[in-house]
Parts: sequence; C-alpha cells; structure tokens
Amino acid sequence: MGIIQNLEYLSQLVAVPGYERDAAEKCSVLFSDWCDQVRVDKFFNVICLKKGYNKAAKRLMITAHIDEIGFLVNSVDDKGFVGITNVGGIDSKILLAQEVIIHGRQDVVGIIGATPPHLLKAEDVGKAVKLRDIRIDTGLSGDELKKYVSVGDTVSLRSKFIKMNDQKVSGKAMDNRASIACMLEILRLLKDVNHENDLIFVASTQEETYLTGVMTASYALRPDAAIVIDTCHGDIPDLPKDVSSTPGKGPEISIGPNLQPRLVSKIFELGKENGIPFQKMVEAGDTGTEAWATQVSAAGIPTALLSIPIRYMHTAIETVNLEDIKYTARMVSEFAKLSSEQLGELLCL
Repeated sequence: MGIIQNLEYLSQLVAVPGYERDAAEKCSVLFSDWCDQVRVDKFFNVICLKKGYNKAAKRLMITAHIDEIGFLVNSVDDKGFVGITNVGGIDSKILLAQEVIIHGRQDVVGIIGATPPHLLKAEDVGKAVKLRDIRIDTGLSGDELKKYVSVGDTVSLRSKFIKMNDQKVSGKAMDNRASIACMLEILRLLKDVNHENDLIFVASTQEETYLTGVMTASYALRPDAAIVIDTCHGDIPDLPKDVSSTPGKGPEISIGPNLQPRLVSKIFELGKENGIPFQKMVEAGDTGTEAWATQVSAAGIPTALLSIPIRYMHTAIETVNLEDIKYTARMVSEFAKLSSEQLGELLCL
C-alpha cells in the first residue's frame, strides 16, 4: 500500500492508551513485509528489526507512538446515558455533537449531545461544558445498553478519513498515525539499501499519558542513538509562529537540551544536501514528546526529534499534508544510510 492507503487504514485503528493490543497486532503485520524480525512486547509496543550488514555496527532506533486520545466509561445510568473520563489530553469544547464508539462486549455507536441554546441558562451561555457533565447517548434503553457496555470500557472518537485534495487528508489519530505511515515509507525507501547499522523501528504505546511504551522499549533495547517521529502544531489563523509550523514545508526539527546537537546538525546537513525542506523549532525544555523519555532511558540515549505538522491536534479532524510525511521519510532514510563510523563520530564526546 502507498502512504495514503496506509494512513487511511492506520487512522481507523483504535488504540486508546493502555489498550493498544489489537492495533499493535494489526500494525505488526504491516511492518512484517519490510523487516527481518517483528514482535509485540508486554506493553504492546511493536518492535521491528531491519538488520544491517555489519554485525559489529551501531543500533539506531526510530520510534513513533501508535496510541491515540480516548476515554473510559465511568458510569452507565438506567436511562441509557454513558459517562466518560478522558485518557490523554482532550479539550471538552470539541466534544459536543461528536460521534463516538464505545468498545464494550460489542461496539456501540453513540453521540455526545448538547443542550440546545434555547434551553441554556443565561449564565451558561458561552461557557465550555465540563467533561464530567458530558454524556453519550446511544439510543438504547438502560437495560439494553448494559448488555453491551460496562464501566471501564474504552471509547474512541468516530471519524471518516477524508481526502481533501491530492496533498491533504483529514481524520482521527493523525497524531501519531502519520508518523507510523512515515516509518513504513522509510522502510520502503530502504528496501534495497545495503545499510551498515541495525535499524530498530518501534511503534510505541501510552505516549498520550505517561510515555510508558517508549520508556520501557528504550530501556530494554538500549540503542546507540534514536530518532523520534511525532507531530507538531500546524499553523492556523492567530496561532503564534513560535509554537507552530507550516504544513507542506517539511518536518519541524527541534533544537534544545532534549536533543543531541550533533545528531540535529547532521540532519540539517542531510536535508540541505538532498534538497529536503525542513523547519526549525527551538524547544528550551521538555519537548512534550517521546524524545524526553528516550533521552534519559538507561544510561542515556542521544536523541533527535522530527515532527510532522498537523492542524487541529487532538480532535477528530486532524489534518496533515502528505508531502510532509514524504519529506520526513526521506530525511530519516538518508540518516539511516550513515556508516557505523559516521554515526559513531556523532556520538563521541
């Protein structure tokens, strides 16, 4: 499958943090076409090895998280309304009139209703509804609903994958399925490349909560260096330029104490040499991505971060430019071609 086909398939997978098993198993099948070894670990991380030709060479980890924002059911009342709590960062303002799927004994489609403006109290007009006051309406009676739904069931956003034009698509979980699709594209680009270093691709879990998946995977794998691929905020009207990047102009490459300077400089160099557009972003502290957990795992792992700009993050209509996925894949594949000696020089004191 091509990038758009992979992305459509990946977008429709359900992987609420902590409950990624089904998505991980399906994702592992996609990677098995390109890698020498593929396995799913105890935290549902998909760990894939593409062997280099030098058994004494370095090990480069390339990671992107597979989980998505979602909910857990915390109440089911006698009238058939379902209460929820969030898993991951969700703004309650985007939830009203949203379609969802409750993953119980069988999937149940529901809607998050909104009080009509005619019936709102004057003091509530213009206020955002609180998550604890939100209920899902499934159209079922309480007795019927309880046959399928229980407290603790996961809930995901329901959204169609929309091809807006030849370059832009929209749907749920582009954060971070765009980066999973990017890793598959990297593997396609490297299919016939006789690279020296071992490449370990990790589709990691629980990033949207506590970075748990990449933390455990990094500690277990202990690569010599790592490249994290994630998404960043695409520019929209009135969003400051210092916190956003422009879709279609290449990945955002982060600079700061969370990132190893020599790795970052080499990525800049490779971008310029190969005519790959990129954007820079200064991160003075924690990047808020897996780069943070990766960098400090085990005895420390030199890390770089490339982010694909998306608009409307953490909604059901996250929008991405396919060219940015291609640019990011080209950039990382060029880095993956470095010899063991070249990579080693970047890691020297």
